[in-house]
Amino acid sequence: MATVTERRHERLGDSYFEVKHETGLTILVYPKPGYSTSYAVIGTNYGSIDDALKEEGGTETVLPWGTAHFLEHKLFESEELDAFERFAETGASANAYTSFDRTCYLFSCSSDFAKNLEILLDFVQHPYFTQATVEKEQGIIGQEIRMYLDEPGWQVLFNLLRCLYHRHPVKIDIAGTEESIAQISADLLYDCYRHFYNLNNMVLACAGNVTVDDVLEVCDRLLEAKPAVSVERPDKEEPADIVQPYIAQEFPVTLPSFALGFKETHDTPNRTLRERMLTDLVLDCVAGETSPLYERLLREGLIDNGFGYEYFCGPGYATVIFEGRSRDPEAVAEAVKAEIRALRETGIPPEEFDRVRKMNYGQSIMGYNDIDGLANSLIGAWLNGAGLFEELDLYPELTVEDANAALQRQLREEYSALSVVRGPADA
Repeated sequence: MATVTERRHERLGDSYFEVKHETGLTILVYPKPGYSTSYAVIGTNYGSIDDALKEEGGTETVLPWGTAHFLEHKLFESEELDAFERFAETGASANAYTSFDRTCYLFSCSSDFAKNLEILLDFVQHPYFTQATVEKEQGIIGQEIRMYLDEPGWQVLFNLLRCLYHRHPVKIDIAGTEESIAQISADLLYDCYRHFYNLNNMVLACAGNVTVDDVLEVCDRLLEAKPAVSVERPDKEEPADIVQPYIAQEFPVTLPSFALGFKETHDTPNRTLRERMLTDLVLDCVAGETSPLYERLLREGLIDNGFGYEYFCGPGYATVIFEGRSRDPEAVAEAVKAEIRALRETGIPPEEFDRVRKMNYGQSIMGYNDIDGLANSLIGAWLNGAGLFEELDLYPELTVEDANAALQRQLREEYSALSVVRGPADA
């Protein structure tokens, strides 16, 4: 019997429903009355950083890099029509992605929601791998890996991660390497599927023109109960220090690209929602579009409007990354570091912090009108052990004192590295 709990936010005037299904699957439903489209995504707590398989209390089996991404590609196949062909018959738009810490399968549609949800739950629960199709896919993904080797934006990021991380597999391309995927077999994929695609390790989120009853009617028919499997994420024992502070690669580009990263020590498996929100606010104060630093760099022609930053964090890793294009990446990196030093000395102005906090709160409110974003945010919140509305409730509690304390702990120059991709003339 499914257990249904309503999660309501009074100020927003919205509710979503959290369902613990008898098969172990967590189901999250966010009805949006009046919307014409529906969106569903099912995800598993398994991504590219999971390069080992270890049942609770069992021995650890090393997995080839890229296995999660490879399995995502293969899961769409069946002995008859593949899932994309089945979705095409209903007019739905379908896709999938593998990130560092999760794999997700999704569709959006304006009609036949129940039929499309049937297709999604069917193919995700019925893998079909043969050694022949695996070998064919190794060639296809090998081409994809080679393609990204020629992508400057991709290389500048992973070059940075390789400067920062000694052991953590976050430094490895999500698709793996040609050598690693050559080790993948049909039997290995089935073994990973049985462990990581157990319904107790998965979550389904639906948003838009849907109801809990709509979703449960399909789930009750199609979900297949199996014994729970508990899989651990072994600690990678990543050192606090970095590998090297600088790397440059030559590419046929007209303007150099850069990524400046500040690695953080990681005493807990994941950053909390509060820590992630505070860091985002600090970064907006340091280099947001209305900050003195951003305006100065733009005025001096050192950055363009593609300049940005993110708090790149997940299980066992956390790094602040500033990235963009510049005729002088080293000058931008030094300007960012100088601004951080200055703000650490003077403190973030209270009025600036309050303005940035209100701006982020408003953007969060607006996000509740985007059903694609809602469904994916539901997945992300669940995988991070949080509820969707927790962010809205936290904003009023965050203070400039909190932000300044975070700034003292984070963005340490001794744990920073700069990655640059530049053309031959700039080398």
